[in-house]
Amino acid sequence: MDVKWARSPRSSADGDDDKRRAPRWGGAVRPSMVLVGFLFTLSLLALVFGGRWGGSLPPTSPSSSSSSSTIPEVTVTGRHVVAGVDTGTAPPQKTTTPKNVSAPAATTLSQDKLLGGLLSAAFEESSCQSRYKSSLYRKPSPFPLSPYLARKLRKYEARHKKCGPGTKSYRKAIEQLQAGRNVDSSECKYVVWFPCNGLGNRMLTITSTFLYALLSGRVMLVNVHQEQEGLFCEPFPGTSWVLPAGFPEGNPGKLHVDAPESYVNMLRNGVIRGDTPAAALPPYVYLHVEQSRLRLSDNIFCDDDQATLGKFTWMILKSDSYFAPALFLTPMYERELARMFPQREATFHHLGRYLFHPTNKVWGIVRRYYEAYLARADEKVGFQIRIFPEKPVKFENMYDQLTRCIREQRLLPELGEPTAAAANATDSGKVKAVLIASLYPGYYDGIRGLYYENPTKTGEVVAVYQPSHEEKQEYTSNQHNQKALAEIYLLSYCDKIAMSAWSTFGYVAYGFAGVKPWILLRPAWDKEVSPVACVRSTSVEPCLHSPPILGCRAKRDVDVAAVKPYVRHCEDVSFGLKLFDN
Repeated sequence: MDVKWARSPRSSADGDDDKRRAPRWGGAVRPSMVLVGFLFTLSLLALVFGGRWGGSLPPTSPSSSSSSSTIPEVTVTGRHVVAGVDTGTAPPQKTTTPKNVSAPAATTLSQDKLLGGLLSAAFEESSCQSRYKSSLYRKPSPFPLSPYLARKLRKYEARHKKCGPGTKSYRKAIEQLQAGRNVDSSECKYVVWFPCNGLGNRMLTITSTFLYALLSGRVMLVNVHQEQEGLFCEPFPGTSWVLPAGFPEGNPGKLHVDAPESYVNMLRNGVIRGDTPAAALPPYVYLHVEQSRLRLSDNIFCDDDQATLGKFTWMILKSDSYFAPALFLTPMYERELARMFPQREATFHHLGRYLFHPTNKVWGIVRRYYEAYLARADEKVGFQIRIFPEKPVKFENMYDQLTRCIREQRLLPELGEPTAAAANATDSGKVKAVLIASLYPGYYDGIRGLYYENPTKTGEVVAVYQPSHEEKQEYTSNQHNQKALAEIYLLSYCDKIAMSAWSTFGYVAYGFAGVKPWILLRPAWDKEVSPVACVRSTSVEPCLHSPPILGCRAKRDVDVAAVKPYVRHCEDVSFGLKLFDN
């Protein structure tokens, strides 16, 4: 599919009029007239287009992928409609700088580009254009970065460079793994992440795994499958986070809840005990941190367990959950996490923006779509709709819930009769861009119809866009994941976001943006309609759907939301947990 470079609601008419006027310029013309006309035209161009150009982001060079694999080219079709006041005339053009687009600073690698010190300056910009440019499409972060976290990240980068793939330390650790032995004092320890479920889940679990690596002094390596190749740039300078081919324990068929190498099963079967010396441990331990009966299946978030796990050189981890909140509940990590994240709800916001940078190929999709459709809007509103197979909701019911949320929360301008709108227009000429992220086209068609057929009482123009509608999620499709990642980033550039409950896609987008979304609640299991359309989230943190049992050795369940001031239950998952700040 090709991007349709649609005319902006503020853009001038196409070039046909110029072509029709061209013959009038025949005949001899004095040089003085040419000079005067040229200067006059130049001044007009500066006046009309100065704000638009001055607020635009700089053009980037042709994108290239940082992956060595051949990745199919993906483009996104922009479905759009523009609606406004029914006055018979086009809305006036504005020449001010767009409110939500920041012109990059003239300084090299400014604090804005480095996100206040979150990012390292040790990268070549052209190799990954999104790393230093993607944040310029958003409003500044509302969460100051802790200097301690910045120092912690720089120390981790040095450790990863020392211990990562291709180093002497890595080769030695692999030899020990192949020999079937653990060692007493390993200079470098590793946690190897294996994928599970869709892109949103993967991004959340990589972030959680990286936080665990920061806390436990490990190096994180990610097992990149074909469907994930070419999506993300390397996040650590001078090294790679990709698990090299030929890893001895890379058989995903062995990674399941009943695996004998699972930490819980080794404890249960007497293979290891808390006092087992490091040299007597198996060569690796497997952590199955996946939802099981809506609980994390491995109870690893206790100090005694962490002390035992710390003896292993190699750890393999597979998860589909954002388990970072559980790390905040582990006593031995609480103090360190408080220093890293004084504002606990900024955990994913900071770490996600540190780790994930679309490759030049994917960034090209994001940049072209944004600049074609969203850059000149006064406000951007994103709607992300996901229907889950375990709890299907009829389209009519979901669409009605979405429009109820829009009306009740005033996310979009109220519709009005043409005469009333024309007479009482107070915001005539302002543009709201609506971005719809959904596998289905019906929500776009419905919202488009409302604002195509009816004017707004305020006189605002509403432009509706949907980059794609794939009909079904394809976990193992690289093209599908490229589109999904592009839409996550586009959604994260919105000023307001409303999203489906339980959606990890939406969690990632609003976490990047640092905005509290409106959550479209699921109906009760025995109902087809939710009586409450949507509620505002108390935090920009994702939800941990399956919290662990935290009674530890007491073997009793504890509702940590009742005893920890920085944890509460999620708005969309009543038994889930999320971090928040008062």
